Amino acid sequence: MFPRLLRALIFIGAAVILLVLTWPQAFGLHNTWVVAHLVSFRALAVIGASAGLILLGLLRFISPLRRSLGMAMVLLALFAVANVGILASRGFIASSALATEGSIEPDAGSVTVLSWNTLGDAPGAEVIADLAVAQSADVVTLAETTEETGILIAEAMRDAGRPMWVHTLAFDLISKARSTTLLISPDLGEYVVSNAAGSGPPGNTNVLPTVVAEPADGTGPTVVAVHAVAPIQYEMSNWRSDLDWLTTQCLGENVIMAGDFNATLDHMAGRADGAAGAVLGNCADAALSASAASTGTWPTSVPAPLGSPIDHVMATPNWSVTALQVVESLDAAGSDHRPIVATLRPAS
Repeated sequence: MFPRLLRALIFIGAAVILLVLTWPQAFGLHNTWVVAHLVSFRALAVIGASAGLILLGLLRFISPLRRSLGMAMVLLALFAVANVGILASRGFIASSALATEGSIEPDAGSVTVLSWNTLGDAPGAEVIADLAVAQSADVVTLAETTEETGILIAEAMRDAGRPMWVHTLAFDLISKARSTTLLISPDLGEYVVSNAAGSGPPGNTNVLPTVVAEPADGTGPTVVAVHAVAPIQYEMSNWRSDLDWLTTQCLGENVIMAGDFNATLDHMAGRADGAAGAVLGNCADAALSASAASTGTWPTSVPAPLGSPIDHVMATPNWSVTALQVVESLDAAGSDHRPIVATLRPAS
């Protein structure tokens, strides 16, 4: 009797753990340490569950505990199927036009946004500028990129016929990770940085800087170059605070946000303000709109379908997504993040 009861308790506990890892937001655990990390890699979880199924299947032939192993296999199969369903609903690949790597020809009135965490200027100004020019970028958000490199990028883009204004916020000049640079095309008008250079709300994210730029004449979108801190153990409070602060930055009517959010769509659950399709404030996720939100942007050491989609381009409902791609051809350029490019046009 006791072994049977113990076995039942073990299976119930295992089922609860797998359910939490499948949909932690249902239990309010999606922003907690460990769970936040595990849910970031759903594709790897599916592979792990599949490997477990194979192992348990082999053990069933040599073990007297066939019923128990069979029940464990059922749990793992349900876990794998549920996660595959979630990944498929968010999408790995958009339509062929959206998924094709290379330059995107924008429509009239559209804005092309390039976002890349450069890991402290690692790819170099020339590589970044070449990518921005090839993508016809109007807005470039560069986490972990210094003002010096931002100026070099802008000069290279100017020489290529695509001039840019440079805006940088740095919390210090010691670590390049503490700088975020935003480049904006003069075609969008003059912009001014409107948030504080000091760390922490209400003027900024807590540990790594976010740049908020507003049009000087009030015409055009507010542009936010994002860098939230990573959810490591001793930064969990700051990470949650960063996501909350970013939510407030996207409560306006005309906002474009892009950068390293260090968060997947799972982590953003409960932060939408009610707008149709919104995931953070009033902002919708471009990759989700393009059915490519399961494509990993970090780290470059694993294939994109297995990575974590923590870099995003987002916009308020007055913008629609016409193109989206995660650039994999620069995985060896030096950064551990992949660039993400989205073309937005005014919603009709």
